[in-house]
Amino acid sequence: MRRHRQQRGLSQEAFAEVVGVHRTYMGGLERGERNLTLRSVERIAERIGADPIALMQEQDC
Repeated sequence: MRRHRQQRGLSQEAFAEVVGVHRTYMGGLERGERNLTLRSVERIAERIGADPIALMQEQDC
């Protein structure tokens, strides 16, 4: 998700607002400290216009 956020030029706080979660939760997601359900991945992907599979793939930034 960090890659998607950075591609849009958004701060964690702004991205969290778009996605509909708290900024500290988003930070935990980006650091791998929190786990998402598949439904959450689908919801986030829908809100940012991304493929759910692409959100779950690890890629170098």
